[in-house]
Amino acid sequence: MNALLFNTPEELQTVLGERLRRLRLNRNLDQRSTAEKAGISEKALRNLEGGRGSTVETLLRVLKALEYLEGIEMLAPEISVNPLELLRQPKVQQRARRASKPRKEI
Repeated sequence: MNALLFNTPEELQTVLGERLRRLRLNRNLDQRSTAEKAGISEKALRNLEGGRGSTVETLLRVLKALEYLEGIEMLAPEISVNPLELLRQPKVQQRARRASKPRKEI
């Protein structure tokens, strides 16, 4: 399921919740132990997995509990090249062509 195909925040929350649930199940963890490890209530985890809204803190706690901190990097990658800085740099001149000689008519 490609998240880019969804338009509303609600649809994106649902997709995110489903993916977190699959990740938790893939790690063979139940909701209770995951919630305890994350330091949140089971209801908060159910809401997150159900796409019914949550806080950023809850999301981060669950990612940490699932030992999936690279999920944070995926959500907000570190930018190595600033596109605005590229625009501010002077343009490199390309090699100029020599003017062609006029042709002689016969």
